[in-house]
Amino acid sequence: MELKITPWTEDTPATEEELRDYMEGQELTVHTWISPAHGKFDGHTHGYHKILFVVTGSIKFEFPTRHKTVTLKAGDRLDLPAGLRHLAEVGGDGVKCLEAHIH
Repeated sequence: MELKITPWTEDTPATEEELRDYMEGQELTVHTWISPAHGKFDGHTHGYHKILFVVTGSIKFEFPTRHKTVTLKAGDRLDLPAGLRHLAEVGGDGVKCLEAHIH
């Protein structure tokens, strides 16, 4: 899996139900998490691939080894490969995400 950001391009906002149905249709086990406004996640890696969709709010991810920063908003998807160092900061309205882990 490569690092990939897929922006939401539809005219209408994504709903949590649509995003969950899509992920479950891919036979993924979906987890929901919420973080308050301006929450910070220090630099870290995961031993699994992660697929993440933003349901509401926004979150900015930084990938220091790739010299890349991206802000995700509702409907946007992040495919994060295992072992890629990243850190994140939640936007001013908080964030709610759906994610799945691929081992």
